[in-house]
Order: sequence, then C-alpha cells, then structure tokens
Amino acid sequence: MTAVFDLGTMLGANTNDIRVQNIPCSELVPYFNHKFTLYTGERLDDMVESIRKNGILTPLIVQPIKNCKYEILIGHNRWNAAKLAGLKDVPCIVKQNLTEKEAEMYVIESNVMQRGFGNLKISEQAEVLRIRYDSMFSQGKRNDIQRELIMLENGENPTSVPMETKLEKGKTSKDKVGEEYGISASSVARLLRITKLCDTIKEWVDNGEIAVRAAVNLSYLNLDEQELITYEDPKKLNMKVTSQLKDYAGVLDEETIDDIIRGKKENEEKPKPVKIQHDVYSRFFPDHTKPEEIQATIIKALETYFEQQKG
Repeated sequence: MTAVFDLGTMLGANTNDIRVQNIPCSELVPYFNHKFTLYTGERLDDMVESIRKNGILTPLIVQPIKNCKYEILIGHNRWNAAKLAGLKDVPCIVKQNLTEKEAEMYVIESNVMQRGFGNLKISEQAEVLRIRYDSMFSQGKRNDIQRELIMLENGENPTSVPMETKLEKGKTSKDKVGEEYGISASSVARLLRITKLCDTIKEWVDNGEIAVRAAVNLSYLNLDEQELITYEDPKKLNMKVTSQLKDYAGVLDEETIDDIIRGKKENEEKPKPVKIQHDVYSRFFPDHTKPEEIQATIIKALETYFEQQKG
C-alpha cells in the first residue's frame, strides 16, 4: 500500500493542499516546457550520494496528467538523482487542477529560489522575467506559491514574503521587475527579447558565443530568418552585422545574409518598413486580437489577392 502522511500536521502548519505520497519514478515525467539545465558533474554526484544516505528530504511537487502519469513541476534534479541512486519511488505532493500559468510559476519560482537569479543562464533568466512580467499572472497567487516553497524547504510557515505593492509614480513594470532581481529596466527589456530567439541562438548567448545586445538585434527576425542565421559562425555576428540584419528583418534570405556578413550591404539604402496604422487595421480586427494573428491574416489575404491577380 502506498505510504501517505500529512506534512501539514508534521510541520504544525495550516495547509490544505499538502499531502505527501510515494510515487514510482517510472510514473513521473519532466515538465513539458522545462527550460532549466539539470545538475551535472560534482553537484549531481553529491546529490546522488546524499540521497543514498538520507533519502529525499524535500518532496517533489507534481501534477497528474494523462496515461496515469505525473508531470514534475519541482524536483527534476531530485528525480534524476534518485534514479541514479537506485530508488524505485520518491515522495511527492500532488497538485490538482492547476492552471497552465500556475504550473509554470511553480517551475519558475523553485528554480529561482534554489539557484539564485544571478546563477541562472541568460536564457533561463529571460524565461523567469517573461513569466514574472506577464501581467496576466496574479501577484497574490505568486506569493502563495513562494510561501509554500519556503515552508517545504525550511519546515516553517514564512511571514516575510512581501505582498503586492502599487508601482511608484513614474516607474514602469520593467522598473519593478528589475528592482526585484537587481537589474535595470533596460536589462529587463533586453532579456525579454531573448525569449523570442530560437533555441540555437539562445545557446550561443548562454555560451558567450554572441553578445546579448547582438542577440537582441536578431530577436527582431522571424523564426525562419533566425534558422538561416544559425548556419553562420556566431563570431561573425557582431553588433554592426546584427544591426544590419535587423534592418532587413522580414526580407532576409541566404544571399542577403551572406552579403551583410561580407559587408556588401554597407552602402546600400536600408529597406523602409511599411507600417499599417491602427485606425486602418482596427476596422477589421477586434481590439483584443493578438499582433501575430493580425499579421498571419494579412499575409494570407495578400497571398490570396496576388494569386487572383495572376489569374
């Protein structure tokens, strides 16, 4: 029979959603959008040895998914180390009925608390800020998750987690998020652009093969154009080159990319972007329509128009 005990009673805390049960390692799967690097080398070895001696002291947090499996929200490293240590099952807290945003916040908050924001890779920092900056996520819910994670780590019910405060006059959301993580609002803006890069360019940034500001320029290219860039040597993609590539966003092909990198486009007049005013496209799209949806519809309409012109 599966062992179950009440962690809330053990800690003397009033918690309604904290019950721990042992779940086989084979029934657990990683979070579908887990973007954080797992421990390797000495750090992993130390965790494996600790688990062999002491077991897992802090339970994983998971949520049920289809096929009788559980998706790991918190504890990917513990799960990995437990398997290497030969454990067949691990203690878990099962979360029911989480929204997608709430599940993602568990993953984000646990990694920031355990590793520290400054120790994350640049692409990982970018993901943290993307979620944190998302105004759709409730600050109150985020505070609740933080308290729960601290309680699980320290065995106590914290009272020091700050509650939501209004923005000071003259400050933006980027200012507020930046202050929380000890970075400037402009750094927040640059990191948010990093989330728009394809995986290969993110790896270049994390490995220091390309500067963050140069990568920000590449974030203005669409994903197809970014994929073309990945065939280039990242050492060639300096600020001057990436700035030119940004100027040609939307009309880049292999030949244009090659010409820019070789310096053949330096004296050419930059292509002038065509902007559609709000009062024009608002006649056809509701106010809540996402920009990418508007763009996709316009492209489809233009393709249809020019096909008809050919006929």
